[in-house]
Formats: sequence, structure tokens, C-alpha cells
Amino acid sequence: MQEVIGYLAPLRDGLVVDCTLGAGGHAAALLEAAPDLQLIGIDRDPQARQLAAGKLREFGDRVRILGGEFGELGTLLRQAGIEKVDGILADLGVSSMQLETAERGFSFRREGPLDMRMGPGELTASEIVNCYSEAELQKIFKEQGEEWRARRIARAVVEARAQQPIETTSELRRIVHRAVARGQRQRIDPATRVFQALRIEVNQELKGLSRMLDQVVELLDADGRLVVISYHSLEDRIVKHRLRDLARGEIDETTGRRRSESRLIEVLTKKPVRPTPVEVAANPRSRSARLRAARRL
Repeated sequence: MQEVIGYLAPLRDGLVVDCTLGAGGHAAALLEAAPDLQLIGIDRDPQARQLAAGKLREFGDRVRILGGEFGELGTLLRQAGIEKVDGILADLGVSSMQLETAERGFSFRREGPLDMRMGPGELTASEIVNCYSEAELQKIFKEQGEEWRARRIARAVVEARAQQPIETTSELRRIVHRAVARGQRQRIDPATRVFQALRIEVNQELKGLSRMLDQVVELLDADGRLVVISYHSLEDRIVKHRLRDLARGEIDETTGRRRSESRLIEVLTKKPVRPTPVEVAANPRSRSARLRAARRL
């Protein structure tokens, strides 16, 4: 929270977009830190927007809340009559509110339907688990969950669904547990990467992130700030490489070298900023967070 405020602090009287509004925690902190700041909050989750509206009501017309996903950021802002903004914040991944709501099906630690949708209309995790081919499931588990036992788990899922549809979080967790070698010490629950992979596939999170990053240059005004918080290496790798490319500038066709005058951003974080031990102690879910920030030139 303090790092987010620090990187966006220069925008004390500007317009900031919180692309992943959630329950409004970051938004409220930014609005309190900068009394003249205006904020637009975007979230695809109707429940999150409702909670955020209540939390941010005290800030009156300094706040506007829009429904939609951050991959469509440019379109959403243009529809709201906005061409340029001074800051963009994206706090990626699933929220604590979503994890703790059993009927949303995000967490294998809570019994619920295999849903995992962040907003209305998307494919559910149950449909993916019960309809995708073994090869497709293996690819999802491997590429989006970085699960090295993807083939074994995909085969176990296909064998289990042949007996009956897999409909709940606990059913899928048991299948994953049976598929991996027993007796091995596990640093994390074996179902963690599988649930991550399914959630990313359901919500097309990585594609949305790439689309959002492709739009920030045209949306940010001069000296505008971008702050992105990711929670696993797949997200962080996309952010790192895209910011690096924008900071290097275009390649000169004659010399083959980067033209410094064509640089579009300045990366403000040479390495990702990690949470302090104090923050991790207060909020254990922050332990995997990586923050990267940049400034529009």
C-alpha cells in the first residue's frame, strides 16, 4: 500500500485509474493521501463494485466506478469521455474477497462449485475440467500453472470425469492429490498450481494483462505513472518484458540499434519491489507480490 502511494504520490491533483478496483482498498488510500486526486475504478466483478461503492462513498464525485475488465481499458475510458489519465494502477490476480467466498469456487480450501469467474459471462472452471481434452488440460496446467506434473494430473482428471462430472473444489483437489506422488514433502498444496491455471484460463488474465500494457502508452499523459502488482512469475514476466521494450525505444532500421529519442517510458523499479516483513506479517497473502512502476516520457 505505501509503495503504491509513493509511486503515485506526484499525481496529487491528477486523474488515476484503478484498473482492478476490488473492494476499494488501494483507491481509498490514494484518495485520502491526495485530497485533490480524481479516481476512476474499474472492475469486472459486480460484487466488488458494490462493496467499493460503499467504501468510497465518502469521496463523493471524486470517484467514478465502471464495470469491465482492464484489458478493455482504452475502450472503457473513451466511453466515459476520457482520453488521457495521469496514473494507472493494476493489482492483479484474485482478491481476498473472491477467495473467501466459497460459492465463487476460487479456493480449494473452501467447498464450493468449480466456478472461478471474476465476472458474468465467462466459461466456468467446471466446463473446462469436464470438456477440455487431456492435451488441452495438460497445456493449461503446464503453461498457466507452471505445474511440472501436468500430464499426470490431466490424465487423472480425464479418468475421473469419465466416472462422473467433476463439480466441486474438493473433488478436484482430491483428484490432484491422488495423481501426484504420495509421501513426498510438498512446500505448497499440490492443487495450488492447478487452481491457478484454471482461474487464469477462465478469466483470460494473461491476455487481458498484455492488452492493458499495450494501451498504457497512449492513455498516460506526459509524466504519468504506471504501477502494476503481480503475484506469480507468469504475470511478472509479462510486465517486466513489456516495460523493458517500451523503455528501450524503437530499433533504427539503418544501424540496428535502439533510438533513445524514441523511448516511451522510464522504468522506475530496476528490480521488483517486494513487501516488507511487517506487511507480510500483517497480510500473509502479500508475500508473493511484486511491484513494478514506470513513468511516461
